[in-house]
Amino acid sequence: MIKKLTAAAAAASLALALTACGSSDSGEEAAASCETKTEVTMLGTIKVEIQDQFLAAAEDYNASQDCYTIVSVANDADSFLGGVTPMYAAGEAPVLMTTLQELPDMADKVMDWTGTELAGLAAEGTLQAANIKGKQVGIPVTAEAFGLLYNKAVLDEAGVDPAAIKTRDDLKAAFDAVEATGRSAIHFSGLWWSLGAHLTNIYHTTVSSDREARFQVFDGLADGTYDLTADAQWNNWLDAFDLMKEYDINGGKSIADDEYDSAVLDLAEGNVGFWFMGNWAEPNLLQTTPDGSFGVMPLPISNEAGAYGNDSISVGVPFYFIIDEEQSTEEERAGAVDFLTWLITTPEGQMHYAGPIEEDNMSFIPVYSGFTVSPATYMAKEIADYIAAGKTLEWMNSYYPAEPGQLAYGASGQKYITGKIDREGFAASYQADWKGSTKSWR
Repeated sequence: MIKKLTAAAAAASLALALTACGSSDSGEEAAASCETKTEVTMLGTIKVEIQDQFLAAAEDYNASQDCYTIVSVANDADSFLGGVTPMYAAGEAPVLMTTLQELPDMADKVMDWTGTELAGLAAEGTLQAANIKGKQVGIPVTAEAFGLLYNKAVLDEAGVDPAAIKTRDDLKAAFDAVEATGRSAIHFSGLWWSLGAHLTNIYHTTVSSDREARFQVFDGLADGTYDLTADAQWNNWLDAFDLMKEYDINGGKSIADDEYDSAVLDLAEGNVGFWFMGNWAEPNLLQTTPDGSFGVMPLPISNEAGAYGNDSISVGVPFYFIIDEEQSTEEERAGAVDFLTWLITTPEGQMHYAGPIEEDNMSFIPVYSGFTVSPATYMAKEIADYIAAGKTLEWMNSYYPAEPGQLAYGASGQKYITGKIDREGFAASYQADWKGSTKSWR
């Protein structure tokens, strides 16, 4: 899937400058006039990191026409289903939502995007994870990448070339070089979602270059027959986990809810050289240090330089837009589609979607054709280079079961990162979290 993000994602990312949008047919059409506005509820703001920017986009959309008002409603639960299920039970389902692992759970409740304009604009390969038994239940929000983020100035001072880091031992040498400058090597965030979705993905996607072989590991874990301790790649992955834990600026105790904000400051201000995270953090880093350069590189977990995955970053679709069909009205659904069409196809919407964060835009990497606004940051260009070179790893976490899912996997990781369980205990806990899971990937 990921190697097919191709033109829409790669070309958009590779653009070296933001250019003003040209007019589009939808932008030239006369705005419809309605006697009253239909309220269209959206669950959340896609991501908390761009909450203000998303709300600014919704406000501009609301002011641009007379028919619909987008209203964000909060999900105060720990999980998507934990918030949405009681809303449905109360007859108050949101009209517009974003989700990933829960797509199979929502498939019978949401609209089919097959044959729609926006689905037709989506880059090849980006619709696959949201196609459930032939029904296109969602369309992609954006493309994201994760791996080891780095502060270029810190690495330059330490004489570290990210491109020269090919193995886990190379990474350890880079950590030592950064520490020799008087800084800490890495901020290793123990946030449950970072551990449970992104770090675990590094293991599951590097098990094999073949997706079916990776699914077979899922099958074995769900059946309770897979022994992680006997898997060489699991042990490589734990060695990389241990390495980041050993060099962590906070001694492997970075699991508080405000951990993300402190990690942003550490990397942006040069207190550390590295941070395991994704490009969604780049806007926050640049807001803190506007003249900084922040890159992304692979997390090598094997000591074999040519081992699969050592030279690649994880790239995928983090969320899909879905529209309720069970409780919404036809007008509400039309409003949700109209808002997304405005966001993805009009000059004003595209600027909000892909324009620079310092101008209060969301700085998303476009995955739709027809974009003339593109992020042009240091990290976005690096991601584009990885995509163009085919050095990408699939987001196997897209196929994780929704329950217990990444929340449980992250909790097991937090026990390990804080020393409450050892390696064998971590494997046992992780296997228990998976055992009995519905094989939603099949």
